Amino acid sequence: MAIQTVGIIGAGTMGNGIAQACAVSGVNVVMVDIAQAAVDKGLATVSGSLDRLIKKEKLTAEQKTAALALIKGSTNYEDLKSAQLVIEAATENHALKLKILKQVDDMLAPEVIIASNTSSISITQLAAATSRADRFIGMHFFNPVPMMALVELIRGYLTSDATHDTVKELAERLGKSPITVKNAPGFVVNRILVPMINEAFFVLSEGIATAEDIDAGMKLGCNQPIGPLALADMIGLDVCLAVMEVYLEQFGDSKYRPCPLLKEMVAAGQLGRKTGRGVYTY
Repeated sequence: MAIQTVGIIGAGTMGNGIAQACAVSGVNVVMVDIAQAAVDKGLATVSGSLDRLIKKEKLTAEQKTAALALIKGSTNYEDLKSAQLVIEAATENHALKLKILKQVDDMLAPEVIIASNTSSISITQLAAATSRADRFIGMHFFNPVPMMALVELIRGYLTSDATHDTVKELAERLGKSPITVKNAPGFVVNRILVPMINEAFFVLSEGIATAEDIDAGMKLGCNQPIGPLALADMIGLDVCLAVMEVYLEQFGDSKYRPCPLLKEMVAAGQLGRKTGRGVYTY
């Protein structure tokens, strides 16, 4: 089954980024959010992003017009019925995702595939909330979606080969490079990335080097575009801490113990860029 139309639930950062990637590749999009203001903001974000691509001469004005014409914004879940694949891109909140998934599962035709753009919640667990666990998959895009090539395709316990192959084909059509991952806490990238960030906090707290030197070391020695502490500030220290706490709980392994300094900074409300101060001051 080739996918002609993709439904997206959520017009926020991830939702509108996925919408842009689809539309630029010639795929029809229905982007749904609960409030019209959120839908309008999502569409405006896509338009602004396409304008930046025109400035960089990576896109023509005609291509922008064509892409925007393929995106339909809506506040009505019923409009998702035209899609062959619906991607849930709501806030990373377990209860909210379950509520949305149950709602759309009841409404969509049985053959429609549902994907979740979760970065941490069990795909098997989310799939179990629907009547189509074999046609349910994780599709973890990375931010900013239009720029980042990676998509983690996460197979739940019951995800079928046909579902995986259909979604993989779509990801490749969007110009992405998908990797296939089994369902496990943190999947692949965050499972490796967040403990590395946590370890950088241990190195900082032990006074082994300054934050600037830790970040310079990882940039110059490991060819990372941004150091782990600066990246933590960008992600949000509260998010990094929450992920480590999930790993500690789900794996029951002390190697996932959050660094006490990270916990202290979160307790102090120094969460990174969003609060103006984290490891660094903004």
